[in-house]
Amino acid sequence: MTIKSADTHASQTEGSLEGSLNVSRRLFLLGAPAILTGCVATSGGVGSYASRQEGSITLPAMDTSGVNPRFLRQEVAYSGGEAPGTIVVRPAERHLYFVTGRSTAIRYGVGVGRQGALWHGRAVVGRKGSWPNWTPTASMIAYDPRNARYAGGMPGGVGNPLGARALYLYRGSRDTMYRLHGTNVPSSIGQAVSSGCIRLFNHDIIDLHDRARIGTQVVVLQG
Repeated sequence: MTIKSADTHASQTEGSLEGSLNVSRRLFLLGAPAILTGCVATSGGVGSYASRQEGSITLPAMDTSGVNPRFLRQEVAYSGGEAPGTIVVRPAERHLYFVTGRSTAIRYGVGVGRQGALWHGRAVVGRKGSWPNWTPTASMIAYDPRNARYAGGMPGGVGNPLGARALYLYRGSRDTMYRLHGTNVPSSIGQAVSSGCIRLFNHDIIDLHDRARIGTQVVVLQG
């Protein structure tokens, strides 16, 4: 299966990669019911969305009262077949799973950018970033010339489009240009958005960043 190319917030490079995607057919059958057979955790999930201080940066508490519960972080029953420690991204479903056991996973809501919808396949977490810099692509600058002021990079912070953390996906030594990252627009979670790859609530990407290690296997399904 061809792994399709994608640009990102952080790069102006476009490329084409070839690879094979060997994912259990159960992940494709019947959409979400093939994975979610019932919540293991209830009443708000497995973690806090409280305010947190990280050096000079304060991440405000997130008001979850208006968020669709299906997009909040929670432990769910999982039957996809991947080994514990694997990340599975289902763009069409607007969910990302971190497999925690033979039949459980942590599920996160995601927003899917244009680049995130184009790429699919297998990769590994090759690099991790905390409050990463953001550099707009040439197309982003052309679309909104105001982005030109960040051509040299925008420092990390709560206003940065990459959010609190970023996981950079690699195949071998080659950057796929696909990222799992936070967001400064929480309302975009669960939505299709105009740019970027796969975005999570800042509190959720921090949680995923802490769980994932360099070399963590990542499966991104098509669609």
